[in-house]
Amino acid sequence: MRPFARAETIAVGSEMLALGRVDTNSGVIADRLATLGIDVIARSVVSDHLGHVEIAVRTALQRADVVLITGGLGPTDDDLTRQAVAAAIGREMHEDAEQMARITERFAKRALAMPEINRRQAMVIDGAVRLDNPNGTAPGQWIDLGPQAIALLPGPPREMTPMLDRLVAGVLGARAGEQRTYSRGLKVAGRSESSVEATLQPLYATWRAAALPVEATILALLGRIELHLFVRTADPAAAAAALSRAIAEAATALGPSVYTTTDESLEDLAGHLLRAAGWRVSVAESCTGGLLSARLTDVPGSSAWVDGGVITYSNALKTVLADVPAALIAEHGAVSEPVALALAAGVRDRCGTQVGVGITGIAGPDGGTDAKPVGTVFIALHTPSIVACRHAHFVGDRVVVRHQSVSAALDMLRLALTGHDPVGLAR
Repeated sequence: MRPFARAETIAVGSEMLALGRVDTNSGVIADRLATLGIDVIARSVVSDHLGHVEIAVRTALQRADVVLITGGLGPTDDDLTRQAVAAAIGREMHEDAEQMARITERFAKRALAMPEINRRQAMVIDGAVRLDNPNGTAPGQWIDLGPQAIALLPGPPREMTPMLDRLVAGVLGARAGEQRTYSRGLKVAGRSESSVEATLQPLYATWRAAALPVEATILALLGRIELHLFVRTADPAAAAAALSRAIAEAATALGPSVYTTTDESLEDLAGHLLRAAGWRVSVAESCTGGLLSARLTDVPGSSAWVDGGVITYSNALKTVLADVPAALIAEHGAVSEPVALALAAGVRDRCGTQVGVGITGIAGPDGGTDAKPVGTVFIALHTPSIVACRHAHFVGDRVVVRHQSVSAALDMLRLALTGHDPVGLAR
């Protein structure tokens, strides 16, 4: 029997299409299957409609070895996954007496009478293996179709994930074959996706032509770019060596804009660097409204390097709390390099820290002008050895501009603490 190599996930639930809910289960499934060398080749989200789910299952079976379906196993009228899968593979269903007893007992332990609608959760597709669910009333099902298989899993993550892990350790692991997918990555700040892509492009052909080919993908995320590298092999040592070589080559090509080749966040790294230097930081924030302070103090133990700061949203408080001269604001405007520098210097002096950071900008959607459009942000850094200010223009809505500003400030701090130009690398 051939090993499973390709999988497809189907998330069932109209709420994920109409009510803005996000399917998180498919990501968890993809991560677990990747450790087995099983690639998720497609994902779909389908409404609670019998025909729609049936079509999705039929389509998935045309291209995948194993189909994993989450949701639609509850007791209500719109929980139709069991019926849809049975119709898609041409099988009947029957009531499982043991599962019926489990459901009845679960209600009895809570001194409740079982509603009649819960009987449908005991319906099992002919030939399926029931997957027990100690965290809920909806059991899963495993249907072996010979060269293919279907897994029916509950929608709530706290029920789905343990059931999935048992499948990974059991039948999925047994059917996965010897090869596994191994991965490593790095994170980049201060550069655009296109800039990173252009720098790495010459390496791709070399990686793919290697004895053990390395595949790459780039993700543009809020405040950072991530490079992910993958190899598929049955030899863990060969995988580690190939990935280490590729990561080293990518890091050399990208230079100081790479801030980690592990999983550190910018705030983690900034904190470690501040602590190593014996320095403390204070911040004066305008358009970011405290988000930089929040990121800095998200790191456990941050009291060792963070003193605090102020939110100087109004012009008056820029003067009162950070000693920015009112005349400076009148001459250059609140959103300007001189004011950002004054914020950084003022909060540093007020708090008595070695490092001061000042941020002022226009997050939008209103307030922009031709000279200073929405997304204009000035980020200043003041240390014993560096006084610098970055004039940035971030593209996006209010949330994006604010978060990009904070990531840029953290990256400036990282660069300054590692002896690099905190402004010149940004592109």
